[in-house]
Amino acid sequence: MRSLRHLLPSAGSLIVFEAAGRLSSFTAAGRELGMTQAAVSYAIRGLEEQLCAKLFQRRHRQVSLTEAGERFHADVSLGLSHIRRSAEDLRQQATGGHVTLAASTAFASFWMMPRLQQFRDELPGIDLRIQTADRDLDIIAEDIPLGVRGGEPREWPDYHSLPLANEEIFPVAGASYVARFGLPETVEDLPSHRLIHLEEPFRDAASWDEWFQSAGVNITDAGRGLRINDYALVIQAVMEGQGIALGWGHLAQRLLASGLLVRATGHTMTTGKGFHIIWSRNRELSDNARKVRDWLAAQA
Repeated sequence: MRSLRHLLPSAGSLIVFEAAGRLSSFTAAGRELGMTQAAVSYAIRGLEEQLCAKLFQRRHRQVSLTEAGERFHADVSLGLSHIRRSAEDLRQQATGGHVTLAASTAFASFWMMPRLQQFRDELPGIDLRIQTADRDLDIIAEDIPLGVRGGEPREWPDYHSLPLANEEIFPVAGASYVARFGLPETVEDLPSHRLIHLEEPFRDAASWDEWFQSAGVNITDAGRGLRINDYALVIQAVMEGQGIALGWGHLAQRLLASGLLVRATGHTMTTGKGFHIIWSRNRELSDNARKVRDWLAAQA
């Protein structure tokens, strides 16, 4: 009697087959798996020879599953899904049930940190790991279950998303600055104050020029003042009384409520964009990751 080792295809060839069948493309499967199109084609051909069955119809620049291929693909997808879920459960047990969240330093500092005790009280069995970077991480490539990203969901076709906050932008000042210099009476008075500029190197961020345009004011010399390339440092400079900066509403909310920041004018710029919780479309979240996702969404 032949052993399972000889009867069953290799795990590698089954993973290639699952991706090729799901994407209906050897090229796309290779891109997802980090392989060449030729390597994918070779693996599929070997699998067909081993099974003595044609799994794909080959056409010019397009492939589709045969009837036998569709039946086999359904079984392979289900089997790999069970294996992946079991592996994730084992990994989660080994790591103590932690969940990693990728986010900007500003989000971690001004949104997550003030809510961290609430998170621990409400999800006591989950250890949250926050991974920050100066640019948006590819959480699929980095094997990170959850991320927070600004923009529009249509820009991220590989991710599911849930809204966290609308993008609303308005000038903010620190209490010590207001005590020394006061607040501008109108938007037109702002350029006479010390303006702090965020020079974001990787993520899109509104500038003072764009904010003045949204207020219907033509300001041509708003570029003077302190320039910083990290938003967390911008807010730190504002709280130290170094000037007035643009504040993002969802990040400034707690600081405004505590009196550490004050609004400098009444005008709010709305971009139509927002900040979202994202996770991969091609990877099922663990139970703990789903709990963290739902907890984040409930704070919106």
